Amino acid sequence: GDENFARRGAAEKPVDSTGSPERFFQRGNETLYEAYNQLHSLAQEFDKPFDAPAILVVGQQTDGKSALVEALMGFQFNHVGGGTKTRRPISINMKYNAACTEPRCFLITDDAGNGERELTLYELQDHIEAENRRLEQEAEQFWAKEIVVKIEYKYCPNLTIIDTPGLISAPNKSRAVTPLQASARAVEKLVKSKMENKDYIILCLEDSSDWSNASTRNLVLEVDPDMRRTVIVSTKLDTRIPQFSRGEDIERFLRPPARLLDSNILGSSPFFTSAVWEREDNDVAELEKILNRSLDNVERQRVGVSQLRRFLEKLLRRRYLENVPSIVPVLEREYRSAQEKLLHTQEELSDLDSDKLKERGRAFYSQFVTKLPLLIRGTMAAPVDRFGETLADEHIRGGAFVGADGRPLPASAELDNAEMRLMGGAQWTRALQEFRQVVGTVSCPSVNREEIVNACGVDEVHDGINYTRTACVIAVAKAKEAFEPFLHQLGYRLGHVMRRLLQIAMYMMRKDGQFLNGHELFLKRVGSAYYNFVEESMRNVLGKTMEDLESTTEFVSWSLHSQGSAGLQHVLSTLSCAPPTAATDQAETAARGGRQLVSGNSSQGHLSALVENTLWSRKLATVTEDIVQALVCQIFVGIRDHIIASAELKMNCFFLMPVIHKFPMRLREELEQAFDEDIDSVFDVAVVIP
Repeated sequence: GDENFARRGAAEKPVDSTGSPERFFQRGNETLYEAYNQLHSLAQEFDKPFDAPAILVVGQQTDGKSALVEALMGFQFNHVGGGTKTRRPISINMKYNAACTEPRCFLITDDAGNGERELTLYELQDHIEAENRRLEQEAEQFWAKEIVVKIEYKYCPNLTIIDTPGLISAPNKSRAVTPLQASARAVEKLVKSKMENKDYIILCLEDSSDWSNASTRNLVLEVDPDMRRTVIVSTKLDTRIPQFSRGEDIERFLRPPARLLDSNILGSSPFFTSAVWEREDNDVAELEKILNRSLDNVERQRVGVSQLRRFLEKLLRRRYLENVPSIVPVLEREYRSAQEKLLHTQEELSDLDSDKLKERGRAFYSQFVTKLPLLIRGTMAAPVDRFGETLADEHIRGGAFVGADGRPLPASAELDNAEMRLMGGAQWTRALQEFRQVVGTVSCPSVNREEIVNACGVDEVHDGINYTRTACVIAVAKAKEAFEPFLHQLGYRLGHVMRRLLQIAMYMMRKDGQFLNGHELFLKRVGSAYYNFVEESMRNVLGKTMEDLESTTEFVSWSLHSQGSAGLQHVLSTLSCAPPTAATDQAETAARGGRQLVSGNSSQGHLSALVENTLWSRKLATVTEDIVQALVCQIFVGIRDHIIASAELKMNCFFLMPVIHKFPMRLREELEQAFDEDIDSVFDVAVVIP
């Protein structure tokens, strides 16, 4: 782990340093940073990005976080001191650039057209301070969204440092929440959310000579309880040294006991830095003077910003090397893929003569037309999670069956496989089954007295009434109005099912290695031919189903519409008849007493009344209205059942089967004709090479 690595490096000699960035920079790392830059650039180019290591700086407002960040970078970056405090996290993405002897700063914004803007250091400082002042005036004075800055510099590693707002000490002396306490809670919540990222190394700053005072560590422990990704830094060493008068106090400060500071922390022991990095040698000298001895290697490696930076660079070098095994195989795969594409392109170039193009086109459409019957008959060659549709998905994309009120008609709970993702022939069958169930439940609309009277009219040779004709007129009108929209909806739905086969068949071609890469014009030609054939077949079958509806509603055949005399007997057996009286229709209905309309026991008077009511009387008796209603319903149901059976048969014969049997010939004829007339309209050689 990182802590073992830190212990192994404890015996190494410390590096002397002054405050100059050149002396901070480790020359041996230059090649590593350059190689890492190239690796990172390649990963970005191939859309396989990985993040640079990141260090999250956490501490109290007065712990000197901003000063330490600037010391690590080697130049003044942000406003240090004064009244303005950091109110947004500042993410500083440092990038090694050997050509930049002075830092180049870029502000990363959310602008789509200009997401990166170069600024001077002073302009960048002004921007950060303006953000701090703006937030100070708002109700929410802290914002978790980071200010993202990219800095290119010769004397910095590839490293991201995130400077968080300083934690606020707010004693809780009253029950009411003071503004200071509210700010403290807001900052604590923000900082904890940032520390929860497992990839961040936490730099925990403590400004105290007493290790029992763990104000910042207590918050870090809530997120990193083992402190295995936390580096402890004691800041402001230059102001702390005068507080010690005895060597024993410094010994306990430099090497805190385990009861005060867990040795599991990253690096095994804390680091000690001064706000002014040039004081590092003076700090060492003053410590050695009080101790009355020289610092050993372990102690020396923990004193000064240069030692902290050296430790972090070694830690980052380890992280860099850990990233290499994961990204290099990805880049190798991309390299092999690029080689394969290059070889394929070279083969394409050698095949650009017209005869070879025709040969490849014929091979493609010969394989393509075999995929369509396979999808209709059923196959597992295409993933259902990608290409399948549930019934709800099908309704959204292909339309639902809509009733006369304009609302979608719900499918029956008994419909098979409604929740399954289907395609091809299985989806076609489900759509027909839904049509059968939905349309099969459509009942005959009610017939009112006005409709009956208006449908009677006057015959050309007498003024009697033919209520049989009246029932036929009403029934065919209502049937045509009810069923014609369903036929159009069925045609469009099945057209949606058939159109989907194109993309699935193309996927199967690509999967089987039979796809023509680089020939988009040819593929569009094949797709256009298929879509045109589907549209033509759909219009053709709709025409045939409409002819069936027209013929069925143009002439009523009693053997078809009412199932012959048995059907008529069933209609009449449901009705009752009683002698007509001068009473109201309600009284007349009650007087019928349940006697059958057709009965051997009917009296001569009753028969006369029946003849009068059903042959020449224009005064609608209840019995007459019942007869007409029953006949209309019988004819309507006969038309409905015939249309359902006929539509299914027509859709299968004149829509589904042509895709299997006729489309291959149509596609071959169209492409061969195009090959002969103008092959450039089929293969666009100019765009073959991507």
